[in-house]
Amino acid sequence: MAADILLYKATHVPVGHDQKQHLELARDLAFRFNHQTKTDFFPAPDPLILGPMPRVMSLRDGTVKMSKSDPSVYSRIDLTDTPDEIRLKIQKAKTDGGLMPETIEEMNQRPEVLNLLTLYSAVTDTDLSTAVSLFSSKTFSPFKEALTEALIETLSPIRSTIFRLLEDRKHLEDILKYGTDRAQEVAHPNLLMVKRLLGLPVFD
Repeated sequence: MAADILLYKATHVPVGHDQKQHLELARDLAFRFNHQTKTDFFPAPDPLILGPMPRVMSLRDGTVKMSKSDPSVYSRIDLTDTPDEIRLKIQKAKTDGGLMPETIEEMNQRPEVLNLLTLYSAVTDTDLSTAVSLFSSKTFSPFKEALTEALIETLSPIRSTIFRLLEDRKHLEDILKYGTDRAQEVAHPNLLMVKRLLGLPVFD
């Protein structure tokens, strides 16, 4: 990962909040290379954390990250999920035995509720405090229904686009070839310069 980042002399790298620390290796290598070669060849890449929900937590455990490697399909929402699959996953999403929280402070003490409310806030472009007030002291049923409909509305167009693109294999192969060619154009001269700066043989 660090090599891929540095090879293209990236200045900013989009990452999730929990991956910010992983970028430190790339930064350390950039500083070390520049110091060793007495250059400023590699920029030190900065993390670029985008979106209202940089870290999405599991639907089964609000204290761990949502992951496609989790053996339970009910721990996550996949972009290819059907509306019925989304509805079932939200119905099964872990909550606690109480009502919806009345305040942000109360919500922050309940990880599964915090996760679901943050997810609702993100997909509806609603301020989190507004989302809390909308469902304050209600049962989870109407909230989960609202979250389900918001997810279906947001993800259905993405799902349709995915399957439309998968049907056009030639188009996907053309995109991959273009990306490969463009990547080589950027990476090749950088790799040659790295070798020169390190005193390694260069075969252009």
